[in-house]
Amino acid sequence: MAARLASISVDLDSLPHYCRIHGLPESLLDARARSLVHAVAVPRFRELLATVGAPGTFFVIGEDLESDPTAAEGMRQAHAGGIEVASHSHSHDYALSRRGVEAIHEDLARADALIARATGERPSGFRAPGYTLSPDLYAATVAQGYLYGSSAFPAAPYYAAKATVMGALAILGRPSRSVLDTPRVLLAPRVPYRPDPARPYQRGSGAVLELPMAVTPGVRFPFIGTFAATLPRPVLRSTYRALQREAFFNFEMHGVDVLDAADGIPPELTRQQRDLRVPAAQKQERLLEVFRWLKADFDVVTLKVVAERLAPTL
Repeated sequence: MAARLASISVDLDSLPHYCRIHGLPESLLDARARSLVHAVAVPRFRELLATVGAPGTFFVIGEDLESDPTAAEGMRQAHAGGIEVASHSHSHDYALSRRGVEAIHEDLARADALIARATGERPSGFRAPGYTLSPDLYAATVAQGYLYGSSAFPAAPYYAAKATVMGALAILGRPSRSVLDTPRVLLAPRVPYRPDPARPYQRGSGAVLELPMAVTPGVRFPFIGTFAATLPRPVLRSTYRALQREAFFNFEMHGVDVLDAADGIPPELTRQQRDLRVPAAQKQERLLEVFRWLKADFDVVTLKVVAERLAPTL
């Protein structure tokens, strides 16, 4: 029987993107705060992965590689240490899926070039800003020659919470720059699939595999870093058990999942991003526990390896 596979991936969204989500001015952030994800979170994640002997996949934003020398050097070191460095687009424009074809292609190509410059290797995978796909964006991933995408997040509780928060911010006159995806994402497969290029949340025969984030059967509750680091342990454990026998477990996190207010995050952002109130040491301890569960139950590999192994079967 084929081994069950798991991946551990981290979206390296820097703090300006959280200001944009919460409708806060980016002027709140000094140079150190802008660099926290790459200067502080990346080394912490590398240490966690090394502790359990697991590889990981980092989704990096091309814009950060241009503006932050810490980011470029960190990705070079991560790649040299066996971590896959994949694309999270160039500008992390939450509305990227709604841009014209030419603009999407330009964004992805710029990110690929910067990643190749930093690591010596073009990325094999892509994750869309805000997890939002469209036919034009999927076509661009095919044109770029990616092996896989990992953007589908068919999590009903997450979708409802995002819609509620965006609505509340709009009422407060502080609109979020995030984008609410089509409700069709809620019907996307939970398991790896080849998308229909015209309807990427449906099965088809697209060239680029889609590797969805982990959500439970039935209610489709998400198993992602924010919840893993903050939910009561019994709830987390029961959620994990619901996914423990899956053929593929895609555990997705963000850089802020190992940061807290003491790292130098402005209080205005900490008030909005509640998980930043949880001590970073406590969050890292919880994530390390989840990593160990995955190592015990799955063959933990990079997303690139997952795609290489599954491609012939899909």
